[in-house]
Amino acid sequence: MHGFVQIYTGDGKGKTTAALGLAIRAAGAGLRVFILQFIKKGPYSEIKALRRFSDRIAVEQFGTGRFIRGNPRPADIAAARRGLVRARAVMASGRWQVLILEEANVAASLGLIGVQDLLDLIAARPPDLELVITGRNASEAVMEKADLVTEMRALKHYYTRGIRARIGIEK
Repeated sequence: MHGFVQIYTGDGKGKTTAALGLAIRAAGAGLRVFILQFIKKGPYSEIKALRRFSDRIAVEQFGTGRFIRGNPRPADIAAARRGLVRARAVMASGRWQVLILEEANVAASLGLIGVQDLLDLIAARPPDLELVITGRNASEAVMEKADLVTEMRALKHYYTRGIRARIGIEK
């Protein structure tokens, strides 16, 4: 299999959902998928569901579960750095056919990791590895290096009416 670099970005809903759909499809085809979550920490619904595919899909979180905006704390940066080290190890292992870096664009835009870190991962990607990078605010440089870029656009969302994230739908 020849792998490509995919970017899911934009201010609309569906970036993680698209990546998770790709993960399930890949697992169904017998591929091994590693999902590395930046920012998130905790038992999100997707983590619970993906345990059913543990023979084909692995998920690891490298967020503190607290950082969303403002200036990152040293602990937030350290967690993201551990995620980068893990991503490099996953790529070098040859064990995985798909690597999803969930919210890595956000991590870069907020200063948890550098845009250059993402560019270095793209450059080091083995040719048979599908690399998917999600999150809003993808840098132009990262999008330029990608083979596929999808921008989710928010046209209308019930959040604007004060409806919070719902378990099983948004979280």
